[in-house]
Amino acid sequence: MRNEAQMMELILSTAREDERIRAVILNGSRANPEARRDLFQDYDIVYIVASVEAIISDRAWFDRFGERMIAQSSDEQLDSERRPGDGYICMMQFMDGNRLDLRLFQADRLAELASDSLSVLLLDKDGLIGEMEPPSLRDYAAKRPTSREFAACANEFWWVSTYVAKGLWRDELTYAKSMMDGPVREMLIRMLAWQIGERSGYTADTGKLGKYLKSYMAPAEWKLFVRTYPDADPERMWDALLRMGELFRHAGREVAAACGHAYPEEDDRRVTAHLAHVRRLAPDASDYMNRDGHGRI
Repeated sequence: MRNEAQMMELILSTAREDERIRAVILNGSRANPEARRDLFQDYDIVYIVASVEAIISDRAWFDRFGERMIAQSSDEQLDSERRPGDGYICMMQFMDGNRLDLRLFQADRLAELASDSLSVLLLDKDGLIGEMEPPSLRDYAAKRPTSREFAACANEFWWVSTYVAKGLWRDELTYAKSMMDGPVREMLIRMLAWQIGERSGYTADTGKLGKYLKSYMAPAEWKLFVRTYPDADPERMWDALLRMGELFRHAGREVAAACGHAYPEEDDRRVTAHLAHVRRLAPDASDYMNRDGHGRI
């Protein structure tokens, strides 16, 4: 496996020797001095180039970076239509275990390049970029929610929780799983990130999809969070859904108190009661008010 020095030398020597490449920027975890180093860290690189089309017209050009196990480029991504002059992304997983996420960006459209606080300028042949601020987590740490953002998160969590209940009662595993591990979990992780933000003064980075949550949650909170990941057994899924509600309620109240927002206590109470009611409904119930399907509540 090529080490970091070898990979960086390959990335930079390619840029130095190719006149079409005018600048090189390192993004991502390798630009973060606080990030844990491990063998699966990607190399997130932006090449500022004179012409994107001139480079990608020869796809063999990408072979210089190593033997690929698999790759994905802007051409393979679903629901994306690339126009001439747009940037181009080629993500490459190599046979030696390294991964390079390479973005080509047109120099004459540099003003359109989104800023990223985790950026290090590695090469600038023409002084196009200028001086950059030291890398920081400024763009990645959670930001205090507005009252509207907070209310929308809580509404989505409790609203979609009813979908999970409906899917479990109908024995629709894929639907229930998709709702639980899609919108419901997404809103839970968002609320937990805000909770951690309040506790840290909004300096903590919980990572993409909450991958660093464990580093910031109390052991008991983390243990409960882990138990929100059930297998496909319906009863364990019901248990996990209720645990998600418990975590969301605790975090939501804490964030609401800190921010001066209103936690939707009545939505929480009514939906939680609904979840418990649907869990007890007989599989053949024909009336929502009759739990056992035979007129008895």
